[in-house]
Amino acid sequence: MARYTGPTNKLFRNFGVKDLSNRKLTSSMRQHASGQHGAVRKKISEYAIHLKEKQKIRHTYLVSEKQFAKCYHTAARKKGVTGTILLQILESRLDNVLYRAGFGVTRKQTRQIVNHGHVTVNGKKVDIPSYLLKAGDVVAVKAKSAEYLKSVMAMIDLSCAPNWITVDRDELKITFDRLPNRDEMDPDFKEQLVIEYYSK
Repeated sequence: MARYTGPTNKLFRNFGVKDLSNRKLTSSMRQHASGQHGAVRKKISEYAIHLKEKQKIRHTYLVSEKQFAKCYHTAARKKGVTGTILLQILESRLDNVLYRAGFGVTRKQTRQIVNHGHVTVNGKKVDIPSYLLKAGDVVAVKAKSAEYLKSVMAMIDLSCAPNWITVDRDELKITFDRLPNRDEMDPDFKEQLVIEYYSK
């Protein structure tokens, strides 16, 4: 199958971190790899270190291998720091922006919200989770879906919304103000390892 559908907590434990796409999980959960011998320390190769970081970022944003490679090659063609541009592309995805704005508990949930046609971008229906937003784009929730989204948002602390988007909780609107800076994105990511992975 193109997309991983198993237990994501176990998957992220193999990467040595908690599931970065799920607000319900706490940092106090076990961090060693899953399985009977998960706590045993193993010496891993340089290639494995690069691969694990790439997989960690890819699974966090719920993108396929093909999609991730496409994002990397797009970032590599642009002027600037390739790793930062790669993360900016991933952060600009519609499903991720909904997650960052507090419109879903997990990225899987916001992906489903987009797939089911609950949101519009600049007044037009968009049901593609990988749709890339540009500065000034306005994401809104359809009137018939408002009650459901408000019940979801009631469970989430909206103070967690980043500075590069503006969230109107009453109107259920998100304004994508700008691309995030590197210090505004996840510090757990070591994107340089991903660049080294694709450069080999």
